[in-house]
Amino acid sequence: MTTSATLAASAQVPSFIVASEVMRKFMGMVERVARHSGTVLIFGETGTGKERIAHTIHEHSLRCSKPFVDINCAALPENLVESELFGYEKGAFSGADTAKPGLFELAHTGTIFLDEIGELDLKIQVKLLRVLDRAPYYRLGGHRKITADVRVVAASNRNLKDEVAAGRFRKDLYHRLSQFELFVPPLRERPEDVIALAEHFLAEAGEGLKFSPEALRLLETHSWPGNVRELRNIVNKVMVLTAGPQITAADVRRELTFEKAENNFVAAANLPSDIRLDGLEAQAIEKALENTGGHRGKAAVQLGISRRTLSRKLRQYKFASSPGTAPTSLGILSKTEQLDYRAEISVLASIRNTDGEEMKCTITNISARGMGLEGLEKSLDSQSELSIRFRLPDSENTLEAGARLAWAGTKGRAGINFTGLKPAVEGEVTRWLQSKMVEEGWTIQADTPDIAAPVPEPI
Repeated sequence: MTTSATLAASAQVPSFIVASEVMRKFMGMVERVARHSGTVLIFGETGTGKERIAHTIHEHSLRCSKPFVDINCAALPENLVESELFGYEKGAFSGADTAKPGLFELAHTGTIFLDEIGELDLKIQVKLLRVLDRAPYYRLGGHRKITADVRVVAASNRNLKDEVAAGRFRKDLYHRLSQFELFVPPLRERPEDVIALAEHFLAEAGEGLKFSPEALRLLETHSWPGNVRELRNIVNKVMVLTAGPQITAADVRRELTFEKAENNFVAAANLPSDIRLDGLEAQAIEKALENTGGHRGKAAVQLGISRRTLSRKLRQYKFASSPGTAPTSLGILSKTEQLDYRAEISVLASIRNTDGEEMKCTITNISARGMGLEGLEKSLDSQSELSIRFRLPDSENTLEAGARLAWAGTKGRAGINFTGLKPAVEGEVTRWLQSKMVEEGWTIQADTPDIAAPVPEPI
């Protein structure tokens, strides 16, 4: 039996084409959210690329080398949803000749993407909530408990708050899914992306065609109710039907007129009414502060940014301070938590494999356990022992560390784990990381006396 679910490597999914500032900021937020383990709820109009966002979250997460499983909840008959998500045993129902693992089992240690989550029946929502809380579950007709370690990313073009109010979506499931919420901007709000996408789709076809300046202006001013999906369809149609080497405004106008006759709906009505698409960061900060009762430290952690960055953005967006609601420190970092602390940096490095081949790259983040890299010219072998040479910011010492590949992404991105640090190197990395912890407002556990406690930040 075939279903709408697929098991795919994230590297097979094309990257976003981004030209607008609003989308650059949004994608930056996506990458920050990806580094956390919480559930993600993606809202957006039809055709905005919610599935691509889900792939991007997986690709930039610590689970990127693990399975990515996706399912369109609206595409399955109601009586098949439970068996597809949670599996079934042989003889569970007529036609169940063999046992079948569910999609949560297939996604174990990886990510599952539940598209059109608002279409799930209330009975399935109850079982899904239990699975999200890491409770063991049974396959359909089964007697053996199964536990799946899965990160859930869900999407909807409905306003789930309205669905909750109408009793069609469970309130507890909504709050469990929305640890992070992302609102994908519609195409009409980012006209710079229209031209970039249109030219990209045309170049993909490899026909040598070009848009005239007038045609591009016409595309840019269209409202695009079907968003990127509609734009791709229009480009494909005019590419096939144009008579010359250049696509004219008349060619585009003809297809847009025909498209308008077929599509007289605008999907924006499905989005929450309080979304301001020109202030995505401000919305995210506002929601994080609301979720944490005004606790800036917890809000910074939820957003995946430092306390210092959050304070700067609060001033930028002119948020009003609530006296007495914010603490003077982010909290205390234990020794274990210090090992997991990751600081964002941008320094050049040189990496060498066992064959002596050397290449340049940029370190984008560092922890006591390893690094994130970008700009690699070639893929790294997961079995190879690596050596990386680098300097920490504001240091004159060149450090060298042994490492091994942890994960690999697109565009020369990779993560490496340290396989052994010399005491002098480990000491310098540790001291530098602890200084960054203090700068961000963390208090270092008492058994690391070389770093002073942070000075409380004025509220």
